Amino acid sequence: MAEKKLTDQEIVAKFQSLKQELQSISTKVGELETEKDEHELVIQTLKPLNSDRKCFRLIHGVLVERTIKDVLPAVENNLEGINTIIAQLVQTYKKKEEELLDFQKKYKIVVK
Repeated sequence: MAEKKLTDQEIVAKFQSLKQELQSISTKVGELETEKDEHELVIQTLKPLNSDRKCFRLIHGVLVERTIKDVLPAVENNLEGINTIIAQLVQTYKKKEEELLDFQKKYKIVVK
């Protein structure tokens, strides 16, 4: 099956779209890295404290009172989830970057 020949405008639009996708993924990874740092700071702060000590956690905009033994596992679990998502986004970024480079080579696009 023959591939459809793209016009110059379609080539530019596709290239811009791929660049925008990369930028979007990069932004999301940055946001998640900040969230990851915040979770790590909370974990470092709570670990040395008595597990029966009272603490507060913001859940969906509501401040709830809990103990450290209740909160710490949830924060650690959230951190694991964030790390997983970051790893997936990095993989997606690499694939999109490769796709963009292949597209650039195929259509001889030079970025200055």
